[in-house]
This record gives sequence, C-alpha cells and structure tokens, in this order.
Amino acid sequence: MPTLTAYIEGIGLLGPGFNDWPSSLALLTGQHPYQTCPTLLSPPLSLPAAERRRSSGIVKLTLAIGLEAVAAAGLDATQLPSVFSASSSDGYNCHEICQMLASDDRQISPTRFHNSVHNAAAGYWSIATGAMTASSVLCAFDASFGAGLLEALTQVIVDNSRSLLLAYDTPYPEPMHSARPIPDAFGAALVLAPQRSAQALAKISVSLTDAAAEQLDEAELESLRVAIPAARSLPLLRRIAQRQAAHVVLDYLDSARLAVDITPC
Repeated sequence: MPTLTAYIEGIGLLGPGFNDWPSSLALLTGQHPYQTCPTLLSPPLSLPAAERRRSSGIVKLTLAIGLEAVAAAGLDATQLPSVFSASSSDGYNCHEICQMLASDDRQISPTRFHNSVHNAAAGYWSIATGAMTASSVLCAFDASFGAGLLEALTQVIVDNSRSLLLAYDTPYPEPMHSARPIPDAFGAALVLAPQRSAQALAKISVSLTDAAAEQLDEAELESLRVAIPAARSLPLLRRIAQRQAAHVVLDYLDSARLAVDITPC
C-alpha cells in the first residue's frame, strides 16, 4: 500500500474522562493524571425537537465529536464528505429490540427500527447539519478506527478535498456486554485535508507495517485503548497533543498495523 498523507485541521473527542479535545490535552500529555468517569452524552441541540427525542447514544456521540472537529477547523459542515466507522451499531437499541423479539409483543417501533441500522448516525448528521455531501459508513469490528482512517485518507487523496472521519463505539447492556465488553461510549473525529492550511494541526503519513502497535504507559488509558475499538486512536491523539514530530504504530488487523509519521504544523 502506498503512503497516504493528509493534514489534520480539527479534532473532536468524547469518552470516559474526556469531555472535548482542548480539555483532554493535559491528560494526553501527562500534565494532569487521567481519571476515568462515565462519558456524558448531552442532548444534541443541533437536531429539531422531534429528532432530538428519538436520538440514540450513538447519534449524541457522533454529533458531539463531529461538530467539535468541524468548528475547530473553522469549516462549514454542509461542505464536508464524511466517513463514519464503528465496530457495531447502537448497543442499547440492539438490546431493546432483542428483548422485544423474545417477548409476546414483537411489534418493533419505527424509532427502534431506524435507530438499529448501521448508518443511522450518518442520517442524523445530515439532518442536524443540512449536509448533502456523501457519507461512507464502515464496520470492521476491532479494526474499525484503522479502516475508517484509511477510507477517509483515500477520499482526501483521490478527490483532493477535505473529509471528516468519525470513529465511535457505544456499550451493550447485559447479557451481550459479557460477549462484547465495551465499557463506555467513546468517539474521536478528525477533519482531514489534502493541503496545509492555517488551521492545520499536524501532517500525518500513514502506511502498513508488521511492527507491534504502540501501547500507552498509563494503565487506565491502555485499558481503554484495548477495550474500545475507537479508542485505538489514542496513541495518535497523544502524539498530536504533544506537538512533536513522532512515529506511532496503531492497531489495525492481526496481520498488519498502521504506521503513522506525525509532523506538527
């Protein structure tokens, strides 16, 4: 695979102990100790009232990280193609549908049904932002962040235009939690651009490697990285936060990882 290069212009972050990108910088650079706490998913005020009431955890998560990244880049969300990548769909909604199907009343509500599809987050994004640009929606189990990053980079290079990557996961209730123990909601969004601009935070060059993935020194952060597929972005985010040239290897497939060279702008 050839090396794929782009510039990161905006970042959105939300997860256990991470409320947004600016407040997470001190945690990622080690200036303040990381302390986990439940992810706070706020009602998405960008949605009309009816859609806001129907929005699921994944919708709240993706709108929060996506809008943060776009605002940080100083861009118009309606002009950005997007790539949504998650290891599964909404865990709570899946649980509720399974409970209904196991009961005597198997009538699934339209809200439950439309929130069950994997591209629900992309649909709500277009409603909230008014974006009519293309959205790609991916699922690659534990490799979902890497797959989403490669897809977004490919679009940036082929189309010579910006792209918004949103990688995210939410937990399942029991009993599915025992089989897929994602501990909490986590999401990261990156605005990627083909050329350097005044908003650029870092240049990244990505290629495949068979080297081992980088682990995080902090035990709680490493536990998060291992447990949540979208949190495999944390080593990359930490290097960007450090504002130093760096090389990092990210988890991807069992047979290949992603080597990322990072140059601050």
